[in-house]
Amino acid sequence: MRIGFGYDSHRFLSEGDAAKPLVLGGVAFDGERGLKAHSDGDVVIHAVIDALLGAAALGDIGSHFPDSDEKWRGADSARLLSEVMREIGLAGYTVGNLDVTIICERPKIGPRREEVRSRLASLLGISVSQVSVKGKTNEKMDDVGAGLGIEVHAVALLQ
Repeated sequence: MRIGFGYDSHRFLSEGDAAKPLVLGGVAFDGERGLKAHSDGDVVIHAVIDALLGAAALGDIGSHFPDSDEKWRGADSARLLSEVMREIGLAGYTVGNLDVTIICERPKIGPRREEVRSRLASLLGISVSQVSVKGKTNEKMDDVGAGLGIEVHAVALLQ
């Protein structure tokens, strides 16, 4: 068994930035401003990718999908995760479980938790019972607590 930890954070787009949807764990959160990022900004999937790659000792998201490469501009993070899952499989691993903590003042994660769990399970090819998603606030502390962005922690177990 191998354990990996992933982390990512992104700021919300400013009012004057081009409109971009907020996507968390492959689920669109309508009515919310998107996140600043080279790809679609799915901070949840980015943290999951880093957890998976870390567990398999295959580098990190930046080494696989560098923001200096225009090929990845606006990329669907679900597609990136699919490519990582292929690499994980080629390395002889399967996902045992995934634990994700989303830290933000908004949107509220609780009402959409099951949808995010289901989407992540589907993308990983595992049962929903193997995926945990938790939403937390930062109690108004720092930039995340001020509502300026979102951060995510993810832990993955590979077998």
